[in-house]
Amino acid sequence: MSSAAGLLPRPGASRWREGAVVATAFALCLLGGVLRVDDTVSAPPAAAYVVAAVSAGALPLRHRSPIAAVAVTTGCGMAVVPAGLLLTPLLVAPAVVAGYALAVQLDRRRAAAALLASAALLVAATVLAGDLSGQDASRLTIVAAFPLVAGVLGHATQNRRAYLAAVEERARRAEQDRDTEARRRVAEERVRIARELHDVVAHQITLANAQAMVAARVFDSRPEQSRRALDDLVGTTARALDDLRATVGLLREADDTSAPAEPAPGLCRLPALVESFGRAGLEVSVHHDGTERPLPPGTDLTAYRIVQEALTNVARHAGTGSARVRLTWSRDRVTIAVADDGSGSRARATTGAAHQAERPGGYGLIGMRERATAVGGRLSAGRRPEGGFLVSTDLPLPPDGKAS
Repeated sequence: MSSAAGLLPRPGASRWREGAVVATAFALCLLGGVLRVDDTVSAPPAAAYVVAAVSAGALPLRHRSPIAAVAVTTGCGMAVVPAGLLLTPLLVAPAVVAGYALAVQLDRRRAAAALLASAALLVAATVLAGDLSGQDASRLTIVAAFPLVAGVLGHATQNRRAYLAAVEERARRAEQDRDTEARRRVAEERVRIARELHDVVAHQITLANAQAMVAARVFDSRPEQSRRALDDLVGTTARALDDLRATVGLLREADDTSAPAEPAPGLCRLPALVESFGRAGLEVSVHHDGTERPLPPGTDLTAYRIVQEALTNVARHAGTGSARVRLTWSRDRVTIAVADDGSGSRARATTGAAHQAERPGGYGLIGMRERATAVGGRLSAGRRPEGGFLVSTDLPLPPDGKAS
């Protein structure tokens, strides 16, 4: 049972705690032995030491056998009056500790039955020993109430532990569900990226196949070896097209059988993209540093989609009316930075796209990172010190400006 496991002493740091509980129960029980039946106060007799030692010594049993601990401590309480001692709440301190442990570990019905029996036996032992005065009756009422109060406290602790365990379990399941959902979204995004990249590659190979067929027809003046090489190129590209079509067909859904009717978008369509966001109320400025160069189709598509997704996140979540796109061209890479100033009226201005990626249902940054990684680049995103949010990606460029 989980509640019982929670009561088991842990090695090391908890051993002193167990010793402190036993020592305290022993001291309280011994202190209760200074009162005699004739209401006189004297040093604890030998019987008080025996009762305190036996009842406190039984407390370690409460972790594995709480019923046995309650039985021993209750029996010691019943032996108090025959031993010439006065049954007081201090003398039943070990029984209270054992009753609390019992209520924590057992279900409500069994714990209530055991504690009621313990209280009844303590009272019965005193009643059977002789006549009771009004003062004795008041004292016995308190003695009987102590184990019951301990049971109520133990049951409350059991409920609290069960509640915390349920909260932890819900949190663990929610985390698992979120991880599963994130992996599913990533897989869907990869499939979508694969479709677009395969479409681009298929378009390139189609052009190469057409060029190779033209060359094979008009290049009759070349040696026969060149003709055979060109014929092989035609066959190779045709087979590549078949393979690509089969791959794309597997990637597409059953109701998505048509290929795109136009080439995949690239940075050449950036002005139209900026204009569309302008019509939606987001003012976008574009700046170029360095000499602009043609990009490979896959990289061109990735650059366009990252800018599109970053601006979409700004429009949805940044709470600002403006954004900046900067493209920095170098010899071997292009750096694309999309930033907002975070000066909008909405309270989410400082979080921007980060919240869209972090909460369930928003995986924009995951998709952008997957796109950048697919073409050999990298992407970073985070809050800017001066305010707002920045998405930056480095994408590789082919050597000597060759984009084919």
